[in-house]
Amino acid sequence: MTDNDLAFASIEEVARLYRKRKLSPVEVTQLMLTRIGQLNPKVNAYITVTAEFALTQAKRAEAELFAPRGRKGHRDRGPLHGVPISLKDNIYTKGIRTTAGSKILKDFMPQHDAVVWTKLQEAGAILLGKTNLHEFAYGVTTNNPHYGPTRNPWDLSRIPGGSSGGSAAAVAAGLCYGSIGTDTGGSIRIPTALCGVVGFKPGTGRVSVEGVVPLSTRLDFVGPLARTAVDAALLLDPIFVRGKAEPSLSATRKSPSRANKFRLGLPKEFFLDLISQDVHIAFDEAVRSLQKQGVKVKAVSVPLLNETEEAGNQIAWAEATHYHQQSGWFPSRAADYGEDVRTRLEMGTKVSATAYLQALESRNKFIRQFHQAMADAEVDALVVPTTPIAAPLIGEESTPIGNTNHPTRALLLRLNRPANLAGIPAVSVPCGFTSAGLPVGLQLIGAVTGEPLLLRIAQMAQEIAPVLRRPNL
Repeated sequence: MTDNDLAFASIEEVARLYRKRKLSPVEVTQLMLTRIGQLNPKVNAYITVTAEFALTQAKRAEAELFAPRGRKGHRDRGPLHGVPISLKDNIYTKGIRTTAGSKILKDFMPQHDAVVWTKLQEAGAILLGKTNLHEFAYGVTTNNPHYGPTRNPWDLSRIPGGSSGGSAAAVAAGLCYGSIGTDTGGSIRIPTALCGVVGFKPGTGRVSVEGVVPLSTRLDFVGPLARTAVDAALLLDPIFVRGKAEPSLSATRKSPSRANKFRLGLPKEFFLDLISQDVHIAFDEAVRSLQKQGVKVKAVSVPLLNETEEAGNQIAWAEATHYHQQSGWFPSRAADYGEDVRTRLEMGTKVSATAYLQALESRNKFIRQFHQAMADAEVDALVVPTTPIAAPLIGEESTPIGNTNHPTRALLLRLNRPANLAGIPAVSVPCGFTSAGLPVGLQLIGAVTGEPLLLRIAQMAQEIAPVLRRPNL
């Protein structure tokens, strides 16, 4: 295996090689740090690289894993033990700066770790660094005015998506084996779709958001970004809050399901109403591939989808502005924000109490009707595109579909916000490329407590239509 092959290996493969003593955590961590040194100047995926800390963790992992079994000092913490990952830079790391991609927090050193990072450390994961993001996670481009834009590894002139753009770019470029990001309106799924990797947004209450700089308390979620659905399950497993009878998520890799067991719903409304030809072709081909292998796909009707954008906007605008006001940053430090984020915080001051309450009512109504629609249709998940367009150019504020230009930000959010509003799990997996060679994502949206099933479907989809290309950096 060459260094390049090793950089793009799965977590599963790396874990197996460790246990055969054919690879060591120190070797792998040094490889990743070398690649970051070489490629991060091009991609700008990391704001902070924690090289010394990572090597200290790697030496400890190596000592634990390689100590003779049954002897003092031996410990196997599971599949993530000794695996180098990254964290989005709005996740608290004790003694390591956490900027949230902002000027305001450029020197902020948390006094404690976020719950998710505490759990990942217990599982043996190694931290390579903190990844770039859209300022305060409040956007979808990761064109950051304070730390520079993150660039899409497939085309450095294009955005990686956001707000977890640095995480997605790092995974896609082979600069870590997985990452943890946040998702308020698609901020995990959008960048993973545009960068050709896997992103999983869990449902309400499944992963702690404690110790994460918030955007919208009702719509925020924390989840994994990885190169495969199996790796996403391995990353999610130690941070996942499960019921007593629920199995380990990592079990998905041990018992892949037959395709003909799954029933997917293809919504008649909304999701295919506004979509580029290239994305439509790749999505259709992916769905046909699933059907050829026995997956049942049926047309379903999901009410109120067109109302999700406005309700999501009103909630996010109001809650984001409230948090920044409470923190004492807005409007007193308005000049320290990038223009786009400052504008959205100003919009939040204009959301009336009645508009906010109406948005919450719309949300509750949508949740009830969504669950009813899924139950009536008797499907395991919805299958839809993740984004209507492939990665736009950096600075591209509007994007044409057909003969009409549309706001780029609204297009990227459009197909992702429903899952946040409903508080349900959703995953994006790569499903092909446009004629220009840019990745396209397929999104699966599940029901409440449907995370294990959704991961099995995502794994099956990747096995049927694997994407084997790598970015050429």
